[in-house]
Amino acid sequence: MEYLVIDVGGTAIKYACMNENAEFLERGEIPTPMDSLDSYLAALGTIIHRYDHNVEGIAMCVPGIIDSVQGVCITGGNLRYVKDLPLATLLEERYGLRVSLENDARCAALAELWRGSLKNCADGVVIVLGSAVGGALVKNGSIHKGSHFSAGEISFIEKDGDISDICNSVGYQNGVLSLYRLVEQQTGIPVAELDGIRIFEMANRGDAGVLEAIDRFAKSLARVIYNIQAIYDPEVFAVGGAISQQNLFIESLIRNVDSIYNRLPFTAPRAKVVPCRFRNASNLVGALYHHLATADPSCCRLETNG
Repeated sequence: MEYLVIDVGGTAIKYACMNENAEFLERGEIPTPMDSLDSYLAALGTIIHRYDHNVEGIAMCVPGIIDSVQGVCITGGNLRYVKDLPLATLLEERYGLRVSLENDARCAALAELWRGSLKNCADGVVIVLGSAVGGALVKNGSIHKGSHFSAGEISFIEKDGDISDICNSVGYQNGVLSLYRLVEQQTGIPVAELDGIRIFEMANRGDAGVLEAIDRFAKSLARVIYNIQAIYDPEVFAVGGAISQQNLFIESLIRNVDSIYNRLPFTAPRAKVVPCRFRNASNLVGALYHHLATADPSCCRLETNG
């Protein structure tokens, strides 16, 4: 059987036709509309119409606080026009297919629990670096959602300064756009002319300014990981998003996390950091898992050592 899997991000809507073994049969992406709900639904419709006669259902992962049982977007992250939207029901009625809905970072965590770097892990944390910072908590081998469906919303954490200023949040300071701003400061290249490919091409050529920017970016995220480790004490942190495909960044992050512990005047459990096995595809794989598991919980069980 084949399924349409859709991952809505702050920049692009990624989609894939996948089978029940999480094999990608076809994939692509289109820009995410930022202007209105009508544009958003039209963009989704463009994708769905390509596959609606060939798939068994639609598995979606989206940003924001999500009630996955009712299929409702309570919030939409950076998509300000999404609020209290019963997206799953709306799409089911429009296209006649079963639609599942879950938060994007939780889908990444499900992928890693199912077949990735958190397999057999009882307690863990997934951090997805995109336009903002997605997060998911794994407790006793299951996703911990919290009393308001917002457990793991790392972007909301306040760092330094006035809490009313979004610029002081983890979402602003540790999303990949922050890396672009740091590269601009170091090199003078305007943010508008930067993307991840150019940044890491320059880094791999040994550009000192870009390497310094990546180190500063990793150092800031390392402090977030240290603080979460102190509070939650997971076995492992799995880091995803497109930037997780860059070994240079993962190495810098691990080095900066280790540096914190090496400077401590006391002994504390050390955070273990690994990349998501599925890297930038974790959201899609996890959305498929969620779709399959909510239809038939016996079809794909998660195993833990806890």
